[in-house]
Amino acid sequence: MMRGLLLRGLLGGAALAGLAAPAGAETLREALAKAYASNPTITGQRAAQRATDENVPIARASGLPGVNATASLTDNFLIANNNFANPERVGQGALNFSVPLFQGGAVKNSVRAAETRVDAGRATLRGMEATTFTNVVAAYMNVIRDEAITSLNQQNVRVLEVNLRASRDRFQVGDLTRTDVAQSEARLALARAQLQQAEAQLISSRENYIQVVGTPPVALEEPPLLPNLPDSPTTAVGVALENNPNLIAARRQADATRFDINVARANRLPRVTGVAGPNYFNYLNSLPSGSPVRNSGTAASAGLQFSLPLFQGGRPAAQVRQAQAQRSQALENVTATERGVIAQARSAYAIWRSSQQVIASSETAVNANKLSLEGVRAENSVGTRTILDILNAEQELLNSQVTLVTARRDAYVAGFALLAAMGNAEARDLGLDGGALYDPVTNYQRVRRRINDFDSDPEPVAVSVTTAQTPAQTAAVSRPLDPMLDTPVDRSPGLTTGAASPNRQ
Repeated sequence: MMRGLLLRGLLGGAALAGLAAPAGAETLREALAKAYASNPTITGQRAAQRATDENVPIARASGLPGVNATASLTDNFLIANNNFANPERVGQGALNFSVPLFQGGAVKNSVRAAETRVDAGRATLRGMEATTFTNVVAAYMNVIRDEAITSLNQQNVRVLEVNLRASRDRFQVGDLTRTDVAQSEARLALARAQLQQAEAQLISSRENYIQVVGTPPVALEEPPLLPNLPDSPTTAVGVALENNPNLIAARRQADATRFDINVARANRLPRVTGVAGPNYFNYLNSLPSGSPVRNSGTAASAGLQFSLPLFQGGRPAAQVRQAQAQRSQALENVTATERGVIAQARSAYAIWRSSQQVIASSETAVNANKLSLEGVRAENSVGTRTILDILNAEQELLNSQVTLVTARRDAYVAGFALLAAMGNAEARDLGLDGGALYDPVTNYQRVRRRINDFDSDPEPVAVSVTTAQTPAQTAAVSRPLDPMLDTPVDRSPGLTTGAASPNRQ
């Protein structure tokens, strides 16, 4: 009921989130469309589904008529002296036509099992799409997060460099001690180390983005809000138990094993086959002269073949027990998958709700830490605060800013993962641009009734895009900071006295 109302057309870019889209920027929907078209995990699963489709005509073939042609040429190079009718050479040909009339239900149940597994494969493909899209969203948000954290650390280094210059200036005029300078130097060194870590993490996130999307990230826009998230974990679990594609696939796989048991039981039932065909023989003029036997001739026959297995060494019974055990395993897999879906939905909901609360708290903390930093700087100018107080206030502000951008990333990824668990984050839900969506039913309808033994598809070629030619990523950041996170470096009242300025070069 929620399908079609959730994400269709809503991942169109930053304009929907109230942000201006810079030239050349990439939206989340564009990233998802690229992954949908060329991610090897998705394209590989599509190929696996096409292979699963072929199990239906393979199963149907066992119940269709068969035609076989046989031929032989025999040279009797040693002939008994008293056998005057034995030819020296004989050529034979036969055309055999057979029609399975009764096979104990093996064909019918094999076809049903194959068709059920086709349904399971389609659900598995849907689940692979949702998993891949969740990975794309996570990679997209990781880049945005790490660009912000890198920018914050770059900004922090610039602020601490100003602090250090100001501290040295004030030390020169006797306004600060050597200890104050050392504290500024130590904090700057630590900030530079944190910046290096942030830059390394940003490079890693960008490379991971290339892995899942296929192209480097370019000016990623802020994503739009996720619509229609559930109001409780109970609602989320209820929808997930109905719509989660992995759970649907597990259930259909379990359904298929019921037919497998019937196929195994058919191995101990009688079988009836209708057979007919002409035969031709030719002795190639090798009969002795005067032989009453004709040199060549034709014949035809038709009839029924009946077979009833009486004893097969316990093989059919073992096959039945094996199929029953495999059905038991499939039923347990349904329960295991169901547990995983429930846990995924509940944990994603909890992370999403928690991250929303962290965002609210962090926004308050960022604003409070900005005011605190300005106050500490002002108090330092009149001698009531030390340089260490300023350094601590700056670190508190940085920590709260990092917590905020991390919480925003966690909330968005958890929200999308929650929609994925509910079965509402697939290609048909996202309104992706770039052409028609892949429909696995099209291939199934194409092959299900094909009976040409010499039919084949074109030579397979890779559909996914290689990333070997993409450039190595760097930690360069050009994205402007969110105004809430931005703290101008030159706004540092109280850091200096008359002759010493924090902006002094």
